[in-house]
Amino acid sequence: MKAAAPSPLRLAGVWRPRRLGPLVFGAVALLACGQAHGAVPAYQRTAALSYDKIARSSPSPHARRVGFVSDVRPLTGSRTVLPVTGQAERHGRRWLRVRLPQRPDGSTGWISAGGVTLGEDPWHVIIDRAERAATIYHKGRVTRTFPVVVGKPSTPTPAGDFFLAEIVYEGYALQTGPYALASSAYSNVLQEFDGGPGQVALHGLVGLTGTPGQAVSHGCVRFYDQDITWLAKHLTPGTPITII
Repeated sequence: MKAAAPSPLRLAGVWRPRRLGPLVFGAVALLACGQAHGAVPAYQRTAALSYDKIARSSPSPHARRVGFVSDVRPLTGSRTVLPVTGQAERHGRRWLRVRLPQRPDGSTGWISAGGVTLGEDPWHVIIDRAERAATIYHKGRVTRTFPVVVGKPSTPTPAGDFFLAEIVYEGYALQTGPYALASSAYSNVLQEFDGGPGQVALHGLVGLTGTPGQAVSHGCVRFYDQDITWLAKHLTPGTPITII
């Protein structure tokens, strides 16, 4: 279940959170395999957090702190799910290397494995900025390809390995609806956008100009309404997103 009640959140180009009403849990995480259209893994290992975590530079409670991750997402209250990129055991304690939903883009850190539920995500989204297309993989196989709008030259969509953080249902009364899929990516140009942190989202075309196949956004990736709705109903938190 990924739909939520309508909210007063609006997005335009680069996502910025605003005050929200009640929302049903749902989101998608994104992790990239670092390969454009090469082999895509059938599954991405994920970690759902039961409580807040401090991320460290190495698998040790004494290592430098590199981030803090809440157990719930700020916009929907859905559980935080992070892609796992490695694991280690030190002095009888298990650690997970995870992707972090923060600046700088592509941040990773080590968290303790306590209070974490491991899972596997069969989906993977690869967005090709040159082709202005999103290719959707399920269990390593191409299942859909959608045309998209990407960032204009002055505010490009950032490239890298990301993940879906949460899904916001906006309906058709708000700009960027009907869905906005918040990612772990942030604009490299806009440190702030309309009161928000310059977070990049995959979202619809409600109230916006531009047609998929163009590069006219402030950094977000725009889909036809029916395509973003399809994504919102199939993806889940932690789904990898590769932007090339």
